[in-house]
Amino acid sequence: MADLLVYRAEGAAVAHGTDLYGFTVTRWHLPATYPPFAAILFVPASWLPLPLLKAIFLAGNALLLAWLIALSARLAGRTIALPALCTATALALWLEPVFQTLLFGQINLAVTCLVLWDLTRPPTARGRGVALGIAAGVKLTPAVFVPYLLLTGRMREAATATAAFAGTVLLGALPLPSASVEFWTRRLFETGHVGKGWIVDNQSLRGLLARVLHDPAPGPAWAVPAVAVGVAGLWLAARSGADRYGVPLTAGTALLVCPISWSHHWVWCVPLLAVLLAERRTLLAALTAAVFTARTLWLVPHQGDRDLRLPWWQQPLASPYPLLGLALLAGAALATAQPVPSARMSSASTIR
Repeated sequence: MADLLVYRAEGAAVAHGTDLYGFTVTRWHLPATYPPFAAILFVPASWLPLPLLKAIFLAGNALLLAWLIALSARLAGRTIALPALCTATALALWLEPVFQTLLFGQINLAVTCLVLWDLTRPPTARGRGVALGIAAGVKLTPAVFVPYLLLTGRMREAATATAAFAGTVLLGALPLPSASVEFWTRRLFETGHVGKGWIVDNQSLRGLLARVLHDPAPGPAWAVPAVAVGVAGLWLAARSGADRYGVPLTAGTALLVCPISWSHHWVWCVPLLAVLLAERRTLLAALTAAVFTARTLWLVPHQGDRDLRLPWWQQPLASPYPLLGLALLAGAALATAQPVPSARMSSASTIR
């Protein structure tokens, strides 16, 4: 649970008033990478003995996975009974992003549940957007759902989420002013501080292109496609006409265009699978589940800098998630491009 050790160290830095972004922990020399607001939330982790903290995270993530499955069923317009929920939770543990989340002691499931709970609440529910803004204040990437809300005409939710996010920035800045300045003016833009962007762990478009081009810093060769994918992905998500399609498309777009999307960030595969199964796209759901359980990215050579020297035939194995994400966007584009028959044509066809 290496990431859990980082969270614990972040909480300890806040509690003891030491430099939040000046330490590294574990044999991998992992630094703090989250905003100050998240570090404040991690303070209780520094109070507990490590074995107890690991047990709490393991049990908590298992419960969060069950909640995520229930929320995913709600997104797909279905309900799920308790026996089926338990079975689905046990099976979902085999999904590589989920397993890695438990292995690293990550908070991906908590962040995803916050976002999905907010987006699947009734339209008349009070405070819609607050949980989304808080999730963005912890891990930033959920902020991509704000433009999705704007593009789908939900201005009030978008404004609420933006205000909640701004509130997290303020809550972090009040007790930690110098750390906040450092994060928002410098650390935010130092992707190398988070990790090496070209290793197979990084399942974003940037990681894919770095490995294909054998270039650790692809620069414009990544930035231009990322902008194009971001614009197209959000447009397709907004055009999908329903959250059950729009939410997975938006999440997939965010994971593609982020400079670094570790494999465990792809826990959004759970709601994607729920939607595919609810739509009776059984073959596509089976193929998607196979991609997220095959663990092909760990089968290719990836010690040292070997990630950058993979032959062409190993490239798909090293980047299964971004390739699947691009394929889903392409499928959504084809579905959007299909002409919808008019009522007159339908009537004429029925008469004939």
